[in-house]
Amino acid sequence: MNRLILTLLFLATSAYAAAQPETSDVVILGEVHDNPAHHATQAEWTARLAPAAIVFEMLTPDQAAQVTADNRGDPQTLGDALNWAASGWPDFELYHPIFTAAPEAAVYGAAVPRDAARAAYSDGVVGSFGEDASAYGLTDALPEAQMQARLAFQASAHCDALPEDLLPQMVELQRLRDAVLARTAVQALDDTGGPVVVITGNGHARTDWGMPVYIAAARPDVTVFALGQSEAGGIAGTFDQVVDAAPVAREDPCAAFAKD
Repeated sequence: MNRLILTLLFLATSAYAAAQPETSDVVILGEVHDNPAHHATQAEWTARLAPAAIVFEMLTPDQAAQVTADNRGDPQTLGDALNWAASGWPDFELYHPIFTAAPEAAVYGAAVPRDAARAAYSDGVVGSFGEDASAYGLTDALPEAQMQARLAFQASAHCDALPEDLLPQMVELQRLRDAVLARTAVQALDDTGGPVVVITGNGHARTDWGMPVYIAAARPDVTVFALGQSEAGGIAGTFDQVVDAAPVAREDPCAAFAKD
């Protein structure tokens, strides 16, 4: 039985299910990226938890290093320092309150830079991640049932427009991003003593196959709580807690693939 399967079994135990945000080392706050209510909840939770560090999926380490005491309070100045407008993420006004909710917290970036993602896509995620790939479970094969579920999930997420032979690489890239988030959260915890808040999409926050799996593989001593945020009750995966919000009006992301 490989490390990943053992970790999945561990995450299913009642001890893990009893995790509480106020007593956990790492609290993962999921989101649908363009939902303002989700970001408001993240800011509220961050203010209440007063973390020593905040890890953002949206920032690379180089971007995180641009956050200073002088620019943190002003959304325009900080957004410019982060070059947020070129990032492809929703408007920075949605995210800025999270930075100021815990103004003394260290900021960490866990985004995989685009060139690194491209290299991982062609050369494999294990080499891209580095020497700790085994510790974080990246060298272990996924259970077959989970692999099939993840292939179907990636196909749906990409509007069933990707060739089937590309889907396994998309699954591996998702695993790489989960593991990088996990490693960054562990580093932030070791650096600051915690607690650590992680701001990320629901897909990375889910306890059945997201970043909690990779934290548990490498550091089973670290306690983790994962919040998922649904829209009108709809959410994929499992979480320690789910809070709901109304969906936002958005264009059909698959409209571009529709045939005339």
